[in-house]
Amino acid sequence: MSTGYLRKLKRALTGSADTPLVLLCNFEAEARWARNHVGLPVPSGATSPVVAAMEELGVLLAGAGDAILLSRPPDPDYRDYLTRQGLALPTMLVPENCRPERSTTANALDSPVLLDRLRQLGAAGAHLLPMGTTADEEELARRGGLTLATPAAAVVERVNSKIYGRRLAEAAGLRPVPGVCCETRQELAEVLTRHRLRLESGEPLVVKDAYGVSGKGLLVLENPGRAAQLLRMVDRRAARTGDDRIHVVVEEWLPKRCDLNYQITIARDGRAELDFVKQALTAQGVHQGHLMPAELSDGQYRQIEYAAGAVADRLYADGYHGVVGVDAIVGADETVYPVLEINARLNMSTYQGGVTELCQPPGTVALARHYPLRLDASLEFDAVRRALATVATARGTERVLVTCFATVAANALLPVGAGGPPEPFDGRLYALLVAADRDRLDDLDRAVQAAVTTLSVAEESHA
Repeated sequence: MSTGYLRKLKRALTGSADTPLVLLCNFEAEARWARNHVGLPVPSGATSPVVAAMEELGVLLAGAGDAILLSRPPDPDYRDYLTRQGLALPTMLVPENCRPERSTTANALDSPVLLDRLRQLGAAGAHLLPMGTTADEEELARRGGLTLATPAAAVVERVNSKIYGRRLAEAAGLRPVPGVCCETRQELAEVLTRHRLRLESGEPLVVKDAYGVSGKGLLVLENPGRAAQLLRMVDRRAARTGDDRIHVVVEEWLPKRCDLNYQITIARDGRAELDFVKQALTAQGVHQGHLMPAELSDGQYRQIEYAAGAVADRLYADGYHGVVGVDAIVGADETVYPVLEINARLNMSTYQGGVTELCQPPGTVALARHYPLRLDASLEFDAVRRALATVATARGTERVLVTCFATVAANALLPVGAGGPPEPFDGRLYALLVAADRDRLDDLDRAVQAAVTTLSVAEESHA
């Protein structure tokens, strides 16, 4: 049985609440889009094993009649755990030719047996729903005989640029964070010169890649020296390549009370709905989790509602339909800046929709976040279950649900030193916490953090 959230999503994207989906959680989509643009002259790095393993989050969104593509199947004990929690799980499809350095899309395209299975699903009416649509997912849909549940890759790429998002907000008359778009070295130099006094007074500027995500492709300039260093790097690259383009947004750093994330779903006929507004938890631009519901006044919520409608209208006019996540901020003075950036794709919060419907009763509060781990060997799910069982037992009706286990030991797949014991490695455990009020939720969060810490190892023991 699909959740009401999933059925509503299917109806908007495909025209029917009963359409079977094949989900693909390609968290590397931004990196693929960025290939056609010139960003900051800093290393972007490959998708880490932990980020790639986050594809398991899609298991929580899909329903029993759907399928999901995964480069690694979920741990059997974790699958059993999810079933016992009341989740109807999709069919898990794993390419027969998997290489860890490739994306799941690339692995699928190199797997004839899997492609045959996809063609069977396509013949039965299945649609492919990637997290973000690139040319690779278009090719997979074509070769797998699947209908894309999203617009074409060229449309999706264009509307995901931070430059596009900023210009949309300005054209719609929505309050922007003070800043400008730059597409050449000269434009960037002029902006930094214009803000020199601001930098000298210790008021930072933020420079963002048009296709950066989760803290990647983001520089904070605290002083004129950092600004000059950035320009030297841009100049060296331009001299080497003969190309002076740079696609970035430069914004003032505003004091804020909180970050927001809200989701809009735009149906194929243009009708749009504001699905939810969550309080986003971030650190140095990196997503940490969501607090639900967001702490907003009625007036602030209405501003978000208005912005959501304006964003949806313009995206649809530009050929986009589907899920849209919008980041916003509430300033320290309670001013709402309703469009910080637009992510016209599935977002972290998208994958929480079904489980919050299942686990978060009306009037309660919830926290979706990840907990860092430091391990020296792969961890069995039973160890996590036993650690969290003590929290659940001690806290009665409050609820803790593990939402992604594959990220815990994903880095264990990396090569280790020759012949020696493995180095300690980082992992993440994703979970959803539900409690009656914010104080109890904070207490539950601390209790879960303490329980998870017992699973980590001390680095000193490996010195």
